[in-house]
Amino acid sequence: MDNQNPSIKTTIINFGLVLGGITVVFQLMLFFLDMHYKNDSSVGIVSLVIMIGLLLYAFIHYKKSNEGFISLSEALKIGLGIALISALIGVVYTQILINFLDPDTMKKQLELSMETLRSKNPEMPQEALDSARSIQEKMSSPLILSAVQIIFALFIGFIISLIGGLIVKKSRPE
Repeated sequence: MDNQNPSIKTTIINFGLVLGGITVVFQLMLFFLDMHYKNDSSVGIVSLVIMIGLLLYAFIHYKKSNEGFISLSEALKIGLGIALISALIGVVYTQILINFLDPDTMKKQLELSMETLRSKNPEMPQEALDSARSIQEKMSSPLILSAVQIIFALFIGFIISLIGGLIVKKSRPE
């Protein structure tokens, strides 16, 4: 058996590709069920559980292959790296979705969110609805959408890595 210390880079790449792949498969499932443009909270919860599970598994895997030791900084590096790679894969998938698979995705999502806004706030004046629509249209440009996707993934990855790293950390004795 090989007794080399594990590489953080290898762990990040391997688990980042796995998380990105699982995310794309999950998003394709939503696409085929015609649920890809709906902002359902259960979809967000499932995605979060997948990310938490995979990051914790990556920390434990690294810890086992590193003689039972992992520091908080290593956990943060691993978690943020995995989140970044997964987010980049997600950005590529999102661009393929909105440009090739379903070019009307953003329009469907905008109409659904405006309909929800109207039903929750029936007394809202039309100019406020128009303003909300304008903001959402600006936020759905490919560049802004990609940036928000990456920033959000890194933020969630940081929180999970911080909490998970504090749970699994074990420092080497000096």
